Amino acid sequence: MKIYSLFLAVLAVSVCYAQTTSPAAYVNPFIGASTSAGKAGIYHGLGKTFPGATTPYGLVQVSPNTITGGDNGSGYSYEHESIEGFAFTQMSGIGWFGDLGNFLVMPATGPLKTAAGRLSDPPGTGYRSRFDKTSEQALAGYYTVRLTDAAVKAEMTAAPHSGMLRFTFPAHKQSRIQIDLARRVGGTSTLQYVKMVNENTIAGWMQCTPAGGGWGNGEGKANYTVYFYAQFSKPLRQAGVWSADIPDTADRRREAVESDHYQQWVTQAAVTPRTTGQEAKGKHLGFYTEFETSASEQVLMKAGISFVSMDGARKNLEAEISGWNFDQLHQEAVRRWNDALSVVAIGGATEEQKHVFYTALYHTMIDPRIVTDVDGNYTGGDGRVHRAAGFKKRSIFSGWDVFRSQFPLQTIINPGLVNDMINSLVTLADESGSSYLERWELLNAYSGCMLGNPAVVVLADAYVKGIRNYDVQKAYQYAVNTNEKFGNGQRGYDPGSIAKTLEYAFADWCLAQLATGLNKREAAQKYYQRSLNYKNIWDTAHHWFRPRNADGSWLPWPEEGRLTDWYGTFETNPYQQGWFVPHDVDGMVALMGGRKKVIADLEQFFDKTPTDFRWNSYYNHANEPVHHVPFLFNRLGAPWLTQKWTRIICDSAYHNAVEGLVGNEDVGQMSAWYVLAAVGIHPVAPGSTRFEITSPLFTRSDIHLPDHKLFSIVSKNNSARNHYIQKIWLNGRPYDKCYIDYRDIMKGGRLELVMGDKPQQLSYK
Repeated sequence: MKIYSLFLAVLAVSVCYAQTTSPAAYVNPFIGASTSAGKAGIYHGLGKTFPGATTPYGLVQVSPNTITGGDNGSGYSYEHESIEGFAFTQMSGIGWFGDLGNFLVMPATGPLKTAAGRLSDPPGTGYRSRFDKTSEQALAGYYTVRLTDAAVKAEMTAAPHSGMLRFTFPAHKQSRIQIDLARRVGGTSTLQYVKMVNENTIAGWMQCTPAGGGWGNGEGKANYTVYFYAQFSKPLRQAGVWSADIPDTADRRREAVESDHYQQWVTQAAVTPRTTGQEAKGKHLGFYTEFETSASEQVLMKAGISFVSMDGARKNLEAEISGWNFDQLHQEAVRRWNDALSVVAIGGATEEQKHVFYTALYHTMIDPRIVTDVDGNYTGGDGRVHRAAGFKKRSIFSGWDVFRSQFPLQTIINPGLVNDMINSLVTLADESGSSYLERWELLNAYSGCMLGNPAVVVLADAYVKGIRNYDVQKAYQYAVNTNEKFGNGQRGYDPGSIAKTLEYAFADWCLAQLATGLNKREAAQKYYQRSLNYKNIWDTAHHWFRPRNADGSWLPWPEEGRLTDWYGTFETNPYQQGWFVPHDVDGMVALMGGRKKVIADLEQFFDKTPTDFRWNSYYNHANEPVHHVPFLFNRLGAPWLTQKWTRIICDSAYHNAVEGLVGNEDVGQMSAWYVLAAVGIHPVAPGSTRFEITSPLFTRSDIHLPDHKLFSIVSKNNSARNHYIQKIWLNGRPYDKCYIDYRDIMKGGRLELVMGDKPQQLSYK
């Protein structure tokens, strides 16, 4: 008996250890889960992540939503005090008013209310509920909260194409689950359909068009239909729909949906009971099912989601959730996350660093998400159903953000995803008839968001790294079409813009790399020459980049000079944007007056940055255009300054807290920067195979590569004080460079760094 008791004790310790040391156990989905502009100190807000349940790159995200409208792309903000429901689709870390947030499910008790009510409304105005903040918990693949107005505990988990909710009700004669089919983060769906399939099942769809706001409040051209197939553990014996009478002439974008008169239409929606086989179609529908519950009675709902068809939604649900075992589904989600996150194992990290690192890695595994159904079908750019051949159709390509760190990271840990995304962009260009590669894609929409030609960058980066499982010739032609459609043109610069001129020049260099690889020498020379167009906006009088008018004259130099926000730039100032010549650092340095002068200017750039790295006029880590800048010191012969500043940024701009991201997560980019910098590598110029070496946070990082290979980065004597690299060995041999080639990483091997408290010179050429 004593031996058996000892065995149980050891087993308990082992289980506890496994739970606390598995990668998924360190994920904190609340990191970045705030949209507060006030706390960020800038209108862009903070991380804008969602805390709900999802799986790696899954189509479904079951998450709480606290707000409809405003610049709240995730639909949730931690400081809000009430919840309007739990949606099955979300976006992560984006602004521009957001989109998705569809199929909003809410448990309730008492009389039916057809409008959610707004955050500012008195409690009880709508079906929105206050909640017990201390009960709120978010883990990888799981979220729970106690809704205090209805006294209901809500739990949720997810599979790749489906999700499950478990509600624990109080004793009540009129308990309910209701679904707002019109709800959408950035506005409203414009047409809905629902059918009661049988006594436990409903199916339908929600059509989301630009007329209903959404991405960019309609300017993003998002136009998609979400299909659902949902089942309830309790029969639908008292069920029905509500339908608001929305006039044909009504504006249905974000501001209108938030208005008093629109909310009044929804509040006065007609409620109609329905029975099996009946269906409804309208402009603002909701569905409800009512039942009596005993104390602590659990009622479950599960749903498959598809962007293809109701039948696709049914197949997705049936393939992934066959029964009603919520805990088993939750554990399967945890297993998926542990499998995915185990691609990188770290040693010598503090508990804080483990939470920050694995949550960052988790956030890089939300998008680009799969949008193929389990049978391989997807909706193409022509609105027709296609079958994916040899790839998974993916969506939410935040190109301008993610070409910098997110996709370079994926080329190492998930090159198949990079293939998928390029295939998705190329087939979209085919199906839509556009014949060019979109810079910011959302569910087939050519949104035109942001600037530059980032898809060309991602393509070139993949190609030079040997990632080529797509129609290379077609991809190249579409890249040419892209750069010809959007570029610096015959003038050699974009009128009025520093940002566009520099980004187009970089995209031309990337296209030259691609053309070189394809032995298209004439094209390679053409685009290489065009990549030097950044020099056309260098102003020798003010010694910095300056926007030109169409006639070649300079725009007036502002009083604040290169610190002037939006002076030929986008979300930046010229001081920040002017460092973006990643493809020709030597040429940039020559313009700027030489290496010593540039190093001094860069040191000022960092020294004047606030210690919390919040939005500022210098090194603004909260926004992407400067993300390569800390690594420029490697190119300038001062690698110890790269080592110094990347360590400071990792420690100061990332925390295990709701406000732990200093800027929008931007669909994985902010977190991917951290993942790469924390292990000790990061590119300056995607489209090149060179990764800069910097000071890792950890004593060891093991990166599990495809084909069962392992690349390890080991740092000896590493500490907060010893953050300078003294010596380097690669696979047991002395190594005198401050960079490593992608091909050497992907072969597998060991990069060993000896750390110390004093800077050391390393080769930088």
